[in-house]
Amino acid sequence: MVTLLLDSTQLEVVLSPTERALSFRKTNIVVPREHIDRVQLTDDAWTWIRGVPNPGINLPVAIGAGTWKSAGGNDFVIIRGRKPSVVVDLAGHEEFERLVLTTKHGVALVKALRLDVASEPEDVADIVA
Repeated sequence: MVTLLLDSTQLEVVLSPTERALSFRKTNIVVPREHIDRVQLTDDAWTWIRGVPNPGINLPVAIGAGTWKSAGGNDFVIIRGRKPSVVVDLAGHEEFERLVLTTKHGVALVKALRLDVASEPEDVADIVA
């Protein structure tokens, strides 16, 4: 599962080496906080996928990883099974319109975004603890 780091200016989605390989991505995803439009929690992230992986991996109900291209724009997806996930809608981000991520820290992310946080990146689970 991805690690979510948050500071006063940005959200960073830290990808493991395996997630980088599956998503065909070399760098982490950095989203300025002002580009976060809405955050939603879901038990079935597969219903939030739109478009086709390009580049990416899609093994339905098992794993989805990479950039999904659709008429609505590009989404970044890291989904494993039918586990709790978070959907982050973005406005004005240069690369993605939406992030769909399997993480057990979705509730922590929602809470952390409402708090004043430090200028140094911290794991969202640590911020709300």
